Amino acid sequence: MASPMRARLTEADIRRLVKSRDDDERASAAHKLCRAIDRAELGDLDLKAAQRIIRIMADDAAELVRRALAVTLRCSDVLPRDVAMKLAQDVDSIALPVIGFSPVFTDEDLIRIVRAGDQARQVAVASRPFVGREVASTLAAEGVEAAVRALCANDNADLSEQAMARVVDRFADSGEVVTALAYRRVLPLDITERLIEAASESVRAHLVSRHAIAPEVAIRLAADARERATVDLIDQAEKSHDLGVFCQHLDARGQLNASLLLRALARGSMPFFEHALSVLAGVPHARAWLMIHDAGALGLKAIYDRAGLPPRLFTAFRAGVDTWAEMLREGVTPEPSRFQNRMLERFLTQRAYAPREDVAYLMDRLDMSAPPPPLSAANAA
Repeated sequence: MASPMRARLTEADIRRLVKSRDDDERASAAHKLCRAIDRAELGDLDLKAAQRIIRIMADDAAELVRRALAVTLRCSDVLPRDVAMKLAQDVDSIALPVIGFSPVFTDEDLIRIVRAGDQARQVAVASRPFVGREVASTLAAEGVEAAVRALCANDNADLSEQAMARVVDRFADSGEVVTALAYRRVLPLDITERLIEAASESVRAHLVSRHAIAPEVAIRLAADARERATVDLIDQAEKSHDLGVFCQHLDARGQLNASLLLRALARGSMPFFEHALSVLAGVPHARAWLMIHDAGALGLKAIYDRAGLPPRLFTAFRAGVDTWAEMLREGVTPEPSRFQNRMLERFLTQRAYAPREDVAYLMDRLDMSAPPPPLSAANAA
């Protein structure tokens, strides 16, 4: 008695597939045969026979026939792995259904497809019903933007925290990628906080409400991000010699604050610091310069107080100005990271009685790129 599969695979269908010269007719036969194969319960002999037929279809010169095979068996584990890999290298209409769904690929196969670099195929891998951790990590590190966006939007992709961090590193400026990552069901706290810095207002609101981030944390991080962006503008303004006007605009928007001035000073942006104090204190720049760089102890303190900056942070600003003068005397260019470390070291060593909250605030405001010098037992007291 013929098996159910053999009953469905009629001799006429197989003859049409092998001998017909009409592409449409062969494609129709291929579709019918693939449906029969996919639905049948196959023993070993039937499976071997079915896979021989599948290989005939995969070698057909007509795109219609190969497409019928790819679309009909895209979710079937009957499709031989070598045939799936062959179809994955075919034209998009044939390759993408198989790449996007076939369960016969290994993670190594999918990583190989990703690294081939084709955008449409990378997106197909990223959109699969499940994406394993190694494949997801490869996409996060090497995928094109469209593929990474699809990966982040796929909640069935196993994205590790490290992979998410890599996505943010690469695509923090892409609103679409940031949004896709922000709307994942589960996000680690560190990733959430990094996304708050990069996200739009609406996405930031979603992160705060969905992931239980305290509103004050969101506000602080958003403010920090704006200040960092302003420091970038300071660098540009210094080159254009418009610092006075630039500082006036910042002051009008309420952005010329102690936090911004401290970060700018820590980068060695002394011209900006001078113009900022000039604007806040309401004195000409030439006078501000003289008071800031006065060899005595009173000039900087006088203009600092007149500018209305926090008294508890004066020592940090004093350390910055002194470090600037010291490095100039040594003939050293005040490069930002080196200057920042010297400034913080000077603050910590000169203020043995600095309150812990002031030290913590200073470290946070400086956005340290390297660990600060350790506090001695005397300093920590």
